[in-house]
Amino acid sequence: MSLLLKLANRLPVCCRYVAGTLVKPVLAKKHKSLRTVADMPGPSAVRFAYDLFFNKGMTRLHELQLEGKAKYGPVWKARFGPILTVHIADPVLIEQVLRQEGQHPVRSDLSSWKDYRQHRGHAYGLLTAEGEEWQELRSTLSKHMLKPKEVAAYSGVLNKVITDLILRLRQHRADSGCLLVKDLAGEFYKFGLEGISAVLFDTRIGCLKTDVPKETEDFIQSINTMFQMTLLTMAMPKFLHKIYPEPWRRFVACWDYMFAFAKGHIDRRMVEIQQKLARSQPVEGKYLTYFLSSQNLPMRTIYGNVTELLLAGVDTISSTMSWTLYELARHPDVQTALHREIRETVGNKTIPSAADVAKMPLLRAVVKEVLRLYPVIPGNARVIPDKDIQIGEYIIPQKTLITLCHYATSRDKEVFPNPDCFQPTRWFHKDDSFHPYASIPFGFGKRSCIGRRIAELEVYLALARILTHFEVRQEIEGNIIKPMTRTLLVPEQEINLQFIDR
Repeated sequence: MSLLLKLANRLPVCCRYVAGTLVKPVLAKKHKSLRTVADMPGPSAVRFAYDLFFNKGMTRLHELQLEGKAKYGPVWKARFGPILTVHIADPVLIEQVLRQEGQHPVRSDLSSWKDYRQHRGHAYGLLTAEGEEWQELRSTLSKHMLKPKEVAAYSGVLNKVITDLILRLRQHRADSGCLLVKDLAGEFYKFGLEGISAVLFDTRIGCLKTDVPKETEDFIQSINTMFQMTLLTMAMPKFLHKIYPEPWRRFVACWDYMFAFAKGHIDRRMVEIQQKLARSQPVEGKYLTYFLSSQNLPMRTIYGNVTELLLAGVDTISSTMSWTLYELARHPDVQTALHREIRETVGNKTIPSAADVAKMPLLRAVVKEVLRLYPVIPGNARVIPDKDIQIGEYIIPQKTLITLCHYATSRDKEVFPNPDCFQPTRWFHKDDSFHPYASIPFGFGKRSCIGRRIAELEVYLALARILTHFEVRQEIEGNIIKPMTRTLLVPEQEINLQFIDR
């Protein structure tokens, strides 16, 4: 069996062995036998609008992926306002898309984000830039955010933030009078923002204090509201902004505050750097604001990138931490085994390092399984701007918006047995053939999440510390919490857990 899998993995995309099934060749067909988007199945515009706004709603976009695949197959089309989207819900076909995206991949239009930047004259950041501009930004940032040795240097500053997180959890537990910490996602949201701010600015912004500064609370609210308004403002034709201005007004106000917040912290950091340089004092180069400034980038480019990095890292941390502790509370046997691994690895030390977490395979498998079940971005997108591409039996015209349905593929029973079950040990079975594109929570290739290594390190260190201090239990045994879509995938209700001293 193992030999067969090795041979299958060497086959081209068109003929790949996946989860016990040999995928038939699809690229060998002659062009004349291929089908067009017009031939593609999918709901009518009226039906899709009904599902979005009345039946399932915007919060159930991830469930619509599952229903779409069950009803129409792995490829279908749908119209969202003025936008025609081709949905892909098969790992083999997703691989085909990603391997044809060219030198400068385009994630998606993010039209309302770009409209805002044009409206205010702000520079694009890594999330919104395209072409050569994006390539230069990516190259600059990757030097400092993707090299393991560089990322490991952040362990110290992150562990200081985690120490404050432990104290905050203890305070909330004491305040509840019953060892309960409520709204974990909200708490970890503050933790994520504090962590990325420490990395970007080498400063603390007070997210984990008893009384969070008002400007920090307003920044958190701005991120939440901006994401809620993103889908709505993208779906609305621009002429509707004058007829129904409230969504666009709120969207702009949120971005205005986020840019101002980031600019204030950057400017303060830059003044400190210049003062040290003027006194011939050494300046540490491991913090991103200093690194960016040392690359001779225009300040507006630094403002644009740092603002986007701030909001990009927070939800990843909050979602992954919340769902991980939720699942560990529901599976005490896994939690016990993980605690044992942490203690055996760390020994008598009170604070683990990046080198320690690299020796914890169960910890990494737990996080990998959580991200399979609850991908932070349930559906990513691609636009191939300069050529038609072949996906399965279809020719997809250039500039077509393609939605990659990661939630559907990561819950596909043909790829993952018992797909809705939390089974971290499935990642230990090297003889199982999980298609590498079935669960890609951080994306793939050049357009993959540039903050992945920092986010993973922060999550690993925080989980190891929390489970060293506490056993986590459900508030109500057997309580099930489902995810919902808010551009990102988040819990539909508060996750409340008991934190019991070990």
